[in-house]
Amino acid sequence: MFFDPLYLLIFIGFTVLGLIVQFRLRSVIEGAKKIPMTNGMTGRQVAEKMLRDHGIYDVKVMSVKGFLSDHYNPADKTINLSPDVFGGNSAAAAAVAAHETGHAVQHATGYGPLKMRSAIVPVVQVSSTIMNFLFIAMAFLAFGASFYNQAILIFVICQAALTVFALITLPVEADATRRGLAWLNNTGLTYGEQHRHAESALRWAGRTYIVAALAAIAQLAYFLLMFANRRD
Repeated sequence: MFFDPLYLLIFIGFTVLGLIVQFRLRSVIEGAKKIPMTNGMTGRQVAEKMLRDHGIYDVKVMSVKGFLSDHYNPADKTINLSPDVFGGNSAAAAAVAAHETGHAVQHATGYGPLKMRSAIVPVVQVSSTIMNFLFIAMAFLAFGASFYNQAILIFVICQAALTVFALITLPVEADATRRGLAWLNNTGLTYGEQHRHAESALRWAGRTYIVAALAAIAQLAYFLLMFANRRD
């Protein structure tokens, strides 16, 4: 399994594609960081204003370590922004802050796909743990044909959960981007070159999720093919 040419092709192919998209995203983000906000607002201020404009007062905007570590945590209602975004005064900071605040708006309005994604997070975590354990066991231990058949079925079930999560993530991220960009445009916080850079940054960020979803589908198809061949 681990040295199957098809599996290696899927793994290496999507790894390379993901790295290419990540490299391009970093380049676009760095370019957008060079475009200052004429209003002088930082990412934190952008997020706080967007929250107020949507009547949301129970969400905190916080700073977290890392690069592109920005995320919204629905469990404790916090918008967590990386240092460059939290204190940054650029089109990149505004775009990322507005996107993450878009998730807070989704949460506040009961956006269906976000609720579905949050609900299956525990399943995804368990599935990932089981798959990692089986990968290690199958790589270093010898088992009979019966075990391998059962293991592949488990791979199919676990990968199906990961694939559903990846697919649900697509509309969640796309909608957060749509909300963030629309709000930035409607309020006039970004315009002209600022808005073009903000839009480009979020569009490329969205492509990372598309690659992840395609990779998940390809791996599920591979496990299904293995399972079907072993049954025959």
